[in-house]
Amino acid sequence: METVPHSSIQQNIPPKKRVVPSFENTEIAFSSRTNLELRRAYLLFSVLGKPLLMDIGKRVTLFSLKVGLPIEGLIKKTIFRQFCGGETIAECAETTRILDRFHIGTILDYSAEGKNSEVDFEKTTNEILKTIEVSNDNPHIPFCVFKMTGLCKNIILEKASKSIDNLDEKEKSDYAKLEARVESICKRAADTGTPVFIDAEDSWYQDAIDRIAMKMIRRFNRKEAIVYNTLQMYRHDRLEHMKSAIKEARDEGFIYAVKLVRGAYMEKERERAKEKGYPSPIQPDKESTDRDFDAALVLGLDNLDHCAFSAGTHNEKSSLMLANEMDRRNLSRDNNRIYFAQLFGMSDHISFNLSNAGFNVAKYVPYGPVQEVMPYLIRRAEENTSVAGQTSRELSLIKKEIQRRKHNS
Repeated sequence: METVPHSSIQQNIPPKKRVVPSFENTEIAFSSRTNLELRRAYLLFSVLGKPLLMDIGKRVTLFSLKVGLPIEGLIKKTIFRQFCGGETIAECAETTRILDRFHIGTILDYSAEGKNSEVDFEKTTNEILKTIEVSNDNPHIPFCVFKMTGLCKNIILEKASKSIDNLDEKEKSDYAKLEARVESICKRAADTGTPVFIDAEDSWYQDAIDRIAMKMIRRFNRKEAIVYNTLQMYRHDRLEHMKSAIKEARDEGFIYAVKLVRGAYMEKERERAKEKGYPSPIQPDKESTDRDFDAALVLGLDNLDHCAFSAGTHNEKSSLMLANEMDRRNLSRDNNRIYFAQLFGMSDHISFNLSNAGFNVAKYVPYGPVQEVMPYLIRRAEENTSVAGQTSRELSLIKKEIQRRKHNS
C-alpha cells in the first residue's frame, strides 16, 4: 500500500455526476449469488428469525459435537457455508475470487477459538502470519485480522488490564510472550505492507489490548496505516479515547488507524458489571451508540492527515452518511484511508452497492475447522436472532430478489 500524502488526500477532485448507492437494489446486492444459494440463505435466515428454535438448535448442536455425533457435514452445508469461507486459507480462495469480481476485498479471519496452551498460541500466531503472507501475494486481500485472546491466556489480559503490577513473575513472562507474538505479526505486516486489524474484545481485557495496540501503532504507523486498533462505540468512553489517540498521533507524528464498530458483547458487559458491582461501560441506549459511532466517522474524516479508519457496520444509515459525507467533502471514493467493512454472509445489500458505486469495501471472511469456529457461528446466529430487524431485513431483501428473478426469467 502506498503512502498517501496529506495534500493528495484532501485535494478536490473534478466535479462529476456520482451514483448515490441504493441499498434497495437487490440485483446488485445478490449479483454473486445463484438462485440455489439465495433459496438456501432464505431458509437459513428464516430459522435464525425464530429465537426458540434457535436456542434448541444451539443446544442440540453443541451436545452433538461434544459427544461426537456426525453433524459436521450438516453444519458445513448450512450456517458454516453462509458465514465462513472454508476450513483453511486455501478453501477461502474461491470466496476471495468471487468477491474480487465485484471489487470487494477479503479480510482473512482465522476464527478458531477456545485454545489455552502455549502450543495452541504458537499455532495461532503462525496461522495469522500465513494470512499475511497470502495477502502479500494477493492484492484482493487488503487486510488481515487477529484477536489477542487467541495468543495468550485470558487471565493474563484481564489482570494486565488492571495493572501490569498485578502479574506474578510467570504471568509477566506470559505477557512478554504475548507482546512478542503481536510484535512479530505487526512487523510482518509492516514488512509486506499488509494492514492488520487487532479486534476489540470484552472490556475487562481491552485496556491491555489498547496498550499493546498503541505501542505497535506508534512503531509501525510512521509512514502508512499498518496496525489498526478496534473501538466498540457502544462503550461510552470510546469517542474520547479516539480523540486522545488522534491528538497523540498528531503530536508524535504517526498515523492512528482504527476500525470502528458498534460492538458485540453488550448484554454480557451489562450483566458482568451488575454482578461485580462496577459502573457499566456500555452506553445507556442505542441512540447514544449511534450518535458516537457517526461522530467517530466524522472525527476520522476531519483528521485524515493523521488517521485512517474502517467503518465496520451493518447499519444502513451510518453507511450512507459516510458515503454522502465523503462526496460532500470531494474526497475520492477509493481513498485508501477510508474503508467500509461487513461480515461475510450478511448485509450484501450494503457491501455490493457501495462497491458498485466505487467505494472501498471489504468482507470479513472467517475460516477454521468447523468445531473450532462454532463459538463464532453461534455469535452470528444469536446476533441475527436478537438484533431488531436484522433477520427480517435480510429475508425481505432475499425474497425481493427471488421474486425479481422469477419475474425476469
